Amino acid sequence: MTAVAIGIASILIAMACSKGLQNEIRNKTSAFNGHILITLFENNESQVSILPFENSQEIKNKIEAHNDFDRMHAIALKAGMLKANDDFEGILLKGVDSGFKWTSIEGFLTQGDFPAYGSNSSNEILMSEVIANRLNLKVGDTVDAFFQNNLNEGLPKRRKFKIVGLFFSGFPDIDENLVYADLRQVQRLNQWNENQIGGYEVFVKSFSQVSQTSNQLYAGLPSELNSISISDRFSSIFQWITLFDFNVLIILIVMLLVGVINMATALLVLILERSRMVGLLKAIGAPDSMIQKIFMYNGIVIMSKGMFYGNLIGFTFYYSQLQWGWISLDPATYFVSVAPVSIAWFEALFLNLIFLGLATLLLWIPSKIVLKISPSQVLRFR
Repeated sequence: MTAVAIGIASILIAMACSKGLQNEIRNKTSAFNGHILITLFENNESQVSILPFENSQEIKNKIEAHNDFDRMHAIALKAGMLKANDDFEGILLKGVDSGFKWTSIEGFLTQGDFPAYGSNSSNEILMSEVIANRLNLKVGDTVDAFFQNNLNEGLPKRRKFKIVGLFFSGFPDIDENLVYADLRQVQRLNQWNENQIGGYEVFVKSFSQVSQTSNQLYAGLPSELNSISISDRFSSIFQWITLFDFNVLIILIVMLLVGVINMATALLVLILERSRMVGLLKAIGAPDSMIQKIFMYNGIVIMSKGMFYGNLIGFTFYYSQLQWGWISLDPATYFVSVAPVSIAWFEALFLNLIFLGLATLLLWIPSKIVLKISPSQVLRFR
């Protein structure tokens, strides 16, 4: 019973931690980058927007017509540098329009509020805590920013921004670089007109269909535009979190084997200890199938008790971690500061049914020993 309880609890905890970490990293990456990026074909390995294209209503209508479409917004990215006193920090200025839903990153806001971008150009920015701490800045401060527009220009362009909020994502690549600003600021820095943008960030309803939706959008877009799914843009991260499924599978197999073998061994010992009882039952006319069912029933009862306590331990861990987050992680390695957990009820039910079905099947093997027990050999009268 203890072996079954430990096995079930270990599998539930492994599944909850794996799914939780996968979902958290996936959602966090998507919140700051969108599910699909629509942009021009460029020979450009950086995220900086080099060439613009027209913010066309026709293109937007094609994207919005897709069944899996949720929302979208226009963006443009510009590399620059912030200066505060004698400190400098390189940044990636991300211009977003008024259609950007700040609620998508609301959970990462730590201080202040989100910028308000209306009909007029705004100098308000949202900055990460990491950059703010390096430059000794806080909410309400102003900071100078410098941008190089063209290589043949001698002096960089200068802008003064006001910090209205700070965020922390846990992703070093985001926290050490990203600054949100008004899209019109980036357009002016790049000398684009008000209808030119660097790309669209598209969000879909079903993340499992992102790659398929990206390919379908690509087929309907003009030839000069490309559609890139987030799993392709950040392939190393998504390949890494995919490995979690393999690790959970290994744990699942090992724990199933340990639990089932322990149950089969326990049933075998139980049968051998009760061999005289088996002989007596046979002597009074009990059929082998009935005697087998007796031991199978006992085995299933023991296993069910183990599964109950295993589920109790597993779900106690799940809800305590969900509520209090008592297990912490290194954000530099895992991109999260607290170990996230996530498990669906049907996943837990499926796991229990698989364990119960497999164990019951294998318990039938040692129960076959009942057929080999002869009443004349095990009954002794003294």
